[in-house]
Amino acid sequence: MDSISYKTVYANKATIQKNWYVVDASDKVLGRLASQIAAALIGKNKTDYTPHSDNGDCVIVLNAGKVKLSGTKLQDKEYITYSGYPGGQKRVSASDLVNKKPIALLEEAVKGMLPKSRLGREMFRNLFVYDADQHPHQAQQPKELTIK
Repeated sequence: MDSISYKTVYANKATIQKNWYVVDASDKVLGRLASQIAAALIGKNKTDYTPHSDNGDCVIVLNAGKVKLSGTKLQDKEYITYSGYPGGQKRVSASDLVNKKPIALLEEAVKGMLPKSRLGREMFRNLFVYDADQHPHQAQQPKELTIK
């Protein structure tokens, strides 16, 4: 019996291959788009998925300000932050957030779908969000990521 064939092989920094993908977010629903991007950042779409390593891909998102929210979420949805001090709670509606910082809406949605750990923060660094339809990552030759 060959004991080597029964060993589980895990992906690590030496064996992973990071791909680059580009996504056009215009007229796409925020939650569905964010879940697909998070899956690519985590590496769930790869055959060598390993939960404890960052073997996900790099994702470039264009036209982040043109993302859609279904129903009345644009007016009703609120993003709440708390500074830790009494009276330090701030509420910002989704429409105000889109007007002030359009990329923050998508970044917040994707960040909430990643693991809440050092690994999740490392995966979030592989996300590049732009409000324009151009990006400075042409040298990486990104492929189109199909959103279902």
